[in-house]
Amino acid sequence: MENTLPLEEQSISQVYFDSQEPCVYQIPIYQRNYAWEEDEITDLIKDVYDSYRKDKTAPYYIGTLVTYKRGDNVHEVIDGQQRLTTIYIILKALGKDSIRNKLTYTARHASAETIKNLPNFGDEVDLGIRHGYSYASNALCSVIDKEDLISFEHYFLHYVHIIHYSVPKDVDLNHYFEVMNSRGEQLEKHEIVKSELSQALNDKGELAKFSRVWEACSEMNVFIQHRFQYESVFGKNYDYPIIDDFSQLPDQNLDDGKSSIMDLLSGSTEGIDSDGSSVSNDNFQPIIDFPNFLLIVLKLTLIGTDGFDPKEFILDDKELLNEFEKAIKASDDKAEFTREFAYNLLWARYFLDNYIVHHSLNDREQKGDNPWHVEYYYYDKKQSHFYPKNLLGDNTTEQHEIVHLLSMFEVAFTAKQRKNYLFYCLIHLFEDPDENHFLTFLRQLADKYFFDVYLNGDGLNERNQPVPNAFDNTILVGDKLNLELDEVNDDIYEIFNSIYTLGSREIPLFVFNYMDYRIWKKYADELRGTQAQPGSKKRNEFFAKLGCSDFGLDVFNDFYFSRTRKSLEHYYPQAKAVRPKDLTENTVSTEQINCFGNFAMIGADANSSGSDLDPNTKFDRYLDGKSDQVSVASLKFRIMLQKCRDNLFEIHSKKLDRQKGMEWNYDDMQEHQEKMTNILFESYGQTE
Repeated sequence: MENTLPLEEQSISQVYFDSQEPCVYQIPIYQRNYAWEEDEITDLIKDVYDSYRKDKTAPYYIGTLVTYKRGDNVHEVIDGQQRLTTIYIILKALGKDSIRNKLTYTARHASAETIKNLPNFGDEVDLGIRHGYSYASNALCSVIDKEDLISFEHYFLHYVHIIHYSVPKDVDLNHYFEVMNSRGEQLEKHEIVKSELSQALNDKGELAKFSRVWEACSEMNVFIQHRFQYESVFGKNYDYPIIDDFSQLPDQNLDDGKSSIMDLLSGSTEGIDSDGSSVSNDNFQPIIDFPNFLLIVLKLTLIGTDGFDPKEFILDDKELLNEFEKAIKASDDKAEFTREFAYNLLWARYFLDNYIVHHSLNDREQKGDNPWHVEYYYYDKKQSHFYPKNLLGDNTTEQHEIVHLLSMFEVAFTAKQRKNYLFYCLIHLFEDPDENHFLTFLRQLADKYFFDVYLNGDGLNERNQPVPNAFDNTILVGDKLNLELDEVNDDIYEIFNSIYTLGSREIPLFVFNYMDYRIWKKYADELRGTQAQPGSKKRNEFFAKLGCSDFGLDVFNDFYFSRTRKSLEHYYPQAKAVRPKDLTENTVSTEQINCFGNFAMIGADANSSGSDLDPNTKFDRYLDGKSDQVSVASLKFRIMLQKCRDNLFEIHSKKLDRQKGMEWNYDDMQEHQEKMTNILFESYGQTE
């Protein structure tokens, strides 16, 4: 055996830069592909940044790395490869070009080439790594204050630590894998919370009820009525709760007392409907995980209680134990608090599943196939079958609108700790579950976000992102929702242009999402269902307000908010822009291109593959039928593309005196921005 200790605490700098001799970390073929998503990468960067801001010399522990030395300076990565790859990607996103110790893949050429050539991409690309780099780059821009970036990089290199275990050469790796696979998992935070709450209930029957509700609610990817099938709770059609408090929950089977409670605690007991018939299991992708959902329900439970300030409550599962510990300690009657929380948890899950948007299980988004759904679960007694039904009816404008509004919020606030909108939705639904009133509420909430948060310069940081508590400070008055807009006055255009023009490169995703929603809403109000034909007065007037020629109505009917559409695209490319002092009649400056009129949100793939193309070539590339149409499925961007094509025709017909390559210039950007802002503000009596 080697005499060196196999366990070592290392900084990121020691892992990738400071070894005595250059080494290679090799990912073996039996390891899965790189799979970290945007939320995970963003959360890691945010957690490290939070640690940096608290104490710039305190280490942040990122987990463990297990390697086996295969040869001279070649370390096979046995455990921790996702974490190790993410660190490498972040280093590249930070601009670290010369990383001394390399990362590569055995028998995976695309993965090896992609990681080797970051940030450049060849023909053969590992999309997981490519997307990971895009997510890391975006997170570094959106999470880290610019003035902190250099010192954050230093902290990341020297104070982010990993526990590196180098498996000794004489260890039998097969035996090691057996030990790893059979080791017990640590108790998760939400299981600790469950245990703490359970201790307040001395009555076995109440404990059984609480445990049954908890286990049913913890399975987030299926309708709660499927996991908690009680007619006495949800009524004959299982479509709406009919209970008023915790005591009305059905008693659980307590045949021998303790043993059945243990079954409940382990989640082995299933509820079934009254006639015992089998039911279908309609699964979906939840928009939030159980720990973060628990925090939202806790905030709902505490709001309005003495001494509780919702603005000081942190919707981040890092604070799960802390927030519950504070709530339990502050409660005069811990048993009653547990009962109330369980009751609210069940209702909140019902509203989440039946009123809030969820995503279909198919990860592959396709043109015209909206993966977002707002459905309630319904039991047809004649057919003895459960099935989901659209909340506001099939193919109605109202159903499409409620899906668009909720998915607009969700795509803009994907991170699980940033779902203030979900908290506000649940507050409203607890008070008024009428589905039509809910649609009205969502319209008001969207307007409130845009006008009173994103057009309030005092509530935005230098990147035009809302400052901490900006939403609660704007939406909440005490324990009540405030959706009344501040006065929208004649200065609204000046305010918008001062924030989102004048050389600004920071335009939040929500602003683009709200823009696309207002364009779709204009279509829905003026054309949807009218069967207006091409060339008709209605259609001509509609497209004139958009600022382009008629490109058909299928785009509006097929539109949805894609989760992939998160990359900021300069339509007139940065690569072709000139310095302001070099500006001519046939060029656009680097300042001019950074405005709302030249920006659109598209998929990361489309952006990276065509960002340097001229505007007219982008039209051909993005709409040639071969590109991923979902990536460019922005109504605003489609209007920009069409205006460019209109200009090309006018240049060819000599109606427009411009050089080739100037089918989209600064005048077009300004005109497009004016058309778009008119649509944003026309509902409020403001047009420029």
